Amino acid sequence: MKRGLLGTICFAAGLLVIPIAAYCYLALGRPPVATADNPFPLEAKIVNIPLSVRIDREMPKTVPVTADEATLVAGADIYQKQCAFCHGKPGQSANIASTMFPRVPQLWSKHKNGVVGVSDDPVGETYWKVKNGIRLTGMPAYGTILSDTQAWQVSLLLSKADQPLPAAATTSLAH
Repeated sequence: MKRGLLGTICFAAGLLVIPIAAYCYLALGRPPVATADNPFPLEAKIVNIPLSVRIDREMPKTVPVTADEATLVAGADIYQKQCAFCHGKPGQSANIASTMFPRVPQLWSKHKNGVVGVSDDPVGETYWKVKNGIRLTGMPAYGTILSDTQAWQVSLLLSKADQPLPAAATTSLAH
């Protein structure tokens, strides 16, 4: 009887100690909140799991815009005006990217796996990210800034980042 009561008291105390300790940790300014801080333990997993599931569930499966020269040139113009400041240009990384957390992907550079930018992602995934943004990353939602066609144009451009682009698109990205 005494063991059961003691166990119940310890369990109840544990339930109180954990929230109080968490509150103290937060209230004393201990969590990593500056962009130069190391990430929170399990931070990437905690954020990326629901993000991936939601994108997989909501991203469009079909592309309503053709990836022709006019689309890619329009996408390059949009990218130059709206995206290059953070995500860089072909052959030129964005200076601001290294000061942000999480780090901003440079969409014209090869990553660890040899893939250029998001060229290996489904176009619908890139479109979803452009339209909705990603919380706590600095990636804004362009759904109210760009039309659906414009969001598709820039998404299609990025899907071709590992391929030669039309000359007019390359020229637009260079400015």
